[in-house]
Amino acid sequence: MSQSDPMDFVEQVNERMMEGVEQNVQAQVQFIEAWRDAIEQSTDDEFLESGATGIARAYEVWLDASLRMAQRATQVAEGESFEPAEFRDIWLRATNDSLQEIMQTTAFARATGEGVGSMLDIQRQTDEAMQDMLEAMGMATVGHVEEVGERLVELERRQHGVERRLDEILAQLESDE
Repeated sequence: MSQSDPMDFVEQVNERMMEGVEQNVQAQVQFIEAWRDAIEQSTDDEFLESGATGIARAYEVWLDASLRMAQRATQVAEGESFEPAEFRDIWLRATNDSLQEIMQTTAFARATGEGVGSMLDIQRQTDEAMQDMLEAMGMATVGHVEEVGERLVELERRQHGVERRLDEILAQLESDE
């Protein structure tokens, strides 16, 4: 093994780590840009202000993480020891913190609510289409099963009434004897 082999290994590790960091940063930037685009499409001033504030705070988190990475890289270049997990932890913390900044806004809550509302509408439409399809195929639908259940409950209620009356009649006959 030559002396350059350990350096090649370290270089490869550094390259992989930087690729991972770069991918993480790109994913975060894409998320923030998509969020920014959604906010820009809104005409509601409160929504815009809340969303812009969240984006600004998220960018601050990322800038702070970038500064910490640069400072730590300088220290490492000057000979200070490091663990690769340090760099990963800086970006993971930045990811969590930036997402928290966005998720704590009223704009995020509103957008999430609208998204859930849309999903529920789609689910309702899908359920209705499924019920129509089952009915067209001659199969029992949820509505049919519920109707049968309601009828059974009503029949049971009536049966109990008839049994009570019958018991009263029998009791009357026995007392007349």
